[in-house]
Amino acid sequence: MKFTAIIEQDSQGWYVGQVEELPAAISQGKSIEEVKANLLDALQLLMEVNREATEKAYQGRQVIREELELIS
Repeated sequence: MKFTAIIEQDSQGWYVGQVEELPAAISQGKSIEEVKANLLDALQLLMEVNREATEKAYQGRQVIREELELIS
């Protein structure tokens, strides 16, 4: 699965970015490379937090868990 970074430079020279497919993943950096690395960290953290919240919401319930693979 691939994600798209939307990056712009602010008035103070910092690069700020957001993941287009998951807009809650946002970050900044002093260079494009740094903001991209920071966005990957933000994306991973967001997915972990969402996973934990979902696991907690379904705790004690009998559910079926199936892996999905996005093919583009």
